[in-house]
Amino acid sequence: MEIKIGIQQAARELTVDVDDTPEAVEKLVADAIATEGGVIALTDTKGRRIVVPGAKVAYVEIGTGAPGTVGFLR
Repeated sequence: MEIKIGIQQAARELTVDVDDTPEAVEKLVADAIATEGGVIALTDTKGRRIVVPGAKVAYVEIGTGAPGTVGFLR
């Protein structure tokens, strides 16, 4: 599943592919934003750890990545 995180005062969003469910990610984000000093800590599909301070999160988009298309449609 693909997660996009917009970070305040950052020109680009952070895109992470994870194996978690949308509900688990939503709860993690909600807890991090609600808690002072909270962080969003995710592990991507390659085993890398991503940590974002909850206070710096502008938005989070949770969803599946669109599969690439090959060829031409008629």
